[in-house]
Amino acid sequence: MATAPAPDIRFFPRVSVEQVEEGHELAPKFDEHGLIPCVTTAAKTGEVLMLGYMNAEALKRTIATGEAHYWSRSRQVLWHKGATSGLVQKVVDLRIDDDQDAVWLKVDVVGEASCHVGFRSCFYRSVPIGDGPPERELIYRESEKTFDPKLVYGDAPNPTKL
Repeated sequence: MATAPAPDIRFFPRVSVEQVEEGHELAPKFDEHGLIPCVTTAAKTGEVLMLGYMNAEALKRTIATGEAHYWSRSRQVLWHKGATSGLVQKVVDLRIDDDQDAVWLKVDVVGEASCHVGFRSCFYRSVPIGDGPPERELIYRESEKTFDPKLVYGDAPNPTKL
């Protein structure tokens, strides 16, 4: 399946601190790998669903389509969230931070889940803080999965790499 060309969305060159911090021009700063981090939260609750990365094409496609696109660092491919699972993230608000090197998406999620493991949020465990053993056991904050990944993804390879 051929990928459609990137949308005709252009970013402004970064010419001054004033322009970047207080101007009206979208001039994102991608890191040395061509990526910008993206925090994604549920629009209705504010719950953090995931942290992903976008390259220029993913950001342009997100802006153009109103659906979240990311760059998969593990698979090295453009990733339309929900294309395989149906758990599409519909963008309600797309924000960029003060120095334009991070993105925040507020989304409505079709299917009410975002994590490929089956939980609603990718942040489904806590790390105990304070006094305790040097090796910490994670505490589950979501008691059950929202969906069964085997039913949704079938035999698709797991994106988690060791």
